[in-house]
Amino acid sequence: MDVFKITSPTGKKIPFILSIPHSGTFIPNKLLEKFNNEQLNILDDTDWFLDQLYDFAPKLGVTTIKANLSRWVVDLNRNPKNQPLYNDGRIITAICPETNFNGKPIYKKNYKLNHSEISARVDNYFLPYHQKLKQLINYFKNKYGRVVIWDAHSIKRFVSSIHKNPFPDLIIGNNDGKSCDKQIAELVINQLNQSNFDLKINTPFKGGYITRSIGQPEQNINAIQLEMSKDLYMKNNESAYDFEKAQTLKKLLEQTFSKIIEKLK
Repeated sequence: MDVFKITSPTGKKIPFILSIPHSGTFIPNKLLEKFNNEQLNILDDTDWFLDQLYDFAPKLGVTTIKANLSRWVVDLNRNPKNQPLYNDGRIITAICPETNFNGKPIYKKNYKLNHSEISARVDNYFLPYHQKLKQLINYFKNKYGRVVIWDAHSIKRFVSSIHKNPFPDLIIGNNDGKSCDKQIAELVINQLNQSNFDLKINTPFKGGYITRSIGQPEQNINAIQLEMSKDLYMKNNESAYDFEKAQTLKKLLEQTFSKIIEKLK
């Protein structure tokens, strides 16, 4: 299976990229036997159904890149040198995690990741996604002079190992203003604030490796991350997509994308 899937716009192409790095579920056969079967049945840290939630993007002219592989194979939103994103005591899983967010081992007891295996996964799975993302950025930057990258994520409402309190509904991350033009960030924040959702900015997440590494607003490369609670669009046990519940959030996201697109014109 390919490392990623590109969904091209059905509407007029614009310099806007939607990145979905954590919705993949595929694990190569050669790795399957190494994982804990109980954890495999859950794939607990997956950002479920985000491609479905954002399925309006192509008609707006947005190009989507979505990971096919599970983040347990390699985490596309971590520093490839395993440098931590935060230093506040929270559990931050590695580029090739050995536990889930709650600290439970995801591999069988007799298996231990080594440096050569991690390096191979970075080369085979991590780099191709980032190289393609960079290729898309360069294409839009060269053709239009600017580009926006929206990095889409979701998480359980409560993960005690990361944050002692339940997460807010929506969390915008722009690396404390370093990854995205101020006007674009304010436009997004103002639009999201028109809803009844609880919105926080850069806390408890300020954007991961993708947002921080590619956002260069001084070069008209604007990257912004949206983290959201899964219970906004999934059934309460987080086992399935909830079409009715998702409509309110999907409408808000589409309106927000439309505002960004107006700004890009």
